[in-house]
Amino acid sequence: QVQVVESGGGLVQPGGSLKLSCVVSGGLLGFYAMAWYRQAPGKQRELVATIRNGNTDYAASVSGRFTISRDDAKNTVSLQMNSLKPEDSAVYYCNRNPSSQSWWGQGTQVTVSS
Repeated sequence: QVQVVESGGGLVQPGGSLKLSCVVSGGLLGFYAMAWYRQAPGKQRELVATIRNGNTDYAASVSGRFTISRDDAKNTVSLQMNSLKPEDSAVYYCNRNPSSQSWWGQGTQVTVSS
């Protein structure tokens, strides 16, 4: 059974940075394209960043500010977030791309506020 655990969220001021991490156990990361998603209160979950075979892609709202990376040997995926804005506040999740229902973890809360 796959377990996905996200961490690294917290409260940060606008313009600040955070690095999120995701550890996957019970599954081999290297087989899949991976992604970070986020969901803000009252909004649908949205795709933020993807990575596959070294290629990355970003939502327009985060391009140039966020960087996704992965370490398949450690079964981890990371998201470096810089120049954070209040509209980046959400619960962030790591999953395959396309997502798999069994790979949803609890997420990690990011709050950007002064």
